[in-house]
Amino acid sequence: MRQLDLQVVHTALQWARKGHSFWLCTVLSTYGSAPRTPGAMLAVRADGQLIGSLSGGCVEEAFLESLADGELRAPTQIVLYGESDEERQRLQLPCGGVLKVLVEHRAPDKTWVDHLQGMYNALLGQRRLVRELDLSSGAFVLMADDHGGEIAQLLNERVRIRIGPVLRLILAGLSPVAEYCASFARTIGCEVIACDPREEMLRRPPEGVQVHPVLPSEFIAAGHCHEATAVVALTHDPRIDDLALMEAVRSPAFYIGAMGSRQTSIRRAERLSRVGGLSSQQIARIHMPIGLDLGSKTPAEIALSVVADVLRVYHGKGRDAL
Repeated sequence: MRQLDLQVVHTALQWARKGHSFWLCTVLSTYGSAPRTPGAMLAVRADGQLIGSLSGGCVEEAFLESLADGELRAPTQIVLYGESDEERQRLQLPCGGVLKVLVEHRAPDKTWVDHLQGMYNALLGQRRLVRELDLSSGAFVLMADDHGGEIAQLLNERVRIRIGPVLRLILAGLSPVAEYCASFARTIGCEVIACDPREEMLRRPPEGVQVHPVLPSEFIAAGHCHEATAVVALTHDPRIDDLALMEAVRSPAFYIGAMGSRQTSIRRAERLSRVGGLSSQQIARIHMPIGLDLGSKTPAEIALSVVADVLRVYHGKGRDAL
């Protein structure tokens, strides 16, 4: 999940609590070059207020036209966008793109509010859940996600949608490279958190980043890493980087990395083993040197290689597959 989807559910929860009915749309599947991936969400009120995205504009316009025509009033239904050549051209979907979208029209009762709260908790990383919906009755339920699998599945008259934590990037210390990482990560929809106790580094915090004036190791030890968390140590200061790595390898973070040359990384691994007592398996979890080998030299280039490597691991791509 991305930060935008968290914003959609948060806003939808606020609307429901204030007594607004609204439509919640979720991309179930895509064919061809579709602009949004399965699980992407859009929420729309009857007065035209909306948050989220299905396509970046044109599909949203077609959806609003349907609402203006009095359509899409059932509690749950499946809508296809881009089925015909004419519609693909009108909606500007590229390369034969087709979107299959679940459209829910929900009243703001307590059951729906509780359901949205559960989704919001899951996106914040409290636990992974599955939404299961009955297309014929409109009934919905949240269940524990014990098996994993595809984000969205359509099984006869039932829809299953997995809800997991938003991709979170923890910057273990601020630096020029970390600031560029924050910018790139926010652009692709990550939740970005920076931890640094140094006053001089907190005078100009990166825009749109949650900043905590504590040691990264303390923040990580407090349980702020979930399965969709990446921890990157980019300061070259062992007092910050090493302590953060020692805690991160004990967390469920899917990506842990530290900046430095190969020789620096070898010395760091020896230090983490000797001083930190880390096992070889724990040290193997750390990407050292961090990032893809793009020949990067400048802080922006290094940051690009770091965020690209985080995405590579997040999507399960081996280096040899690039």
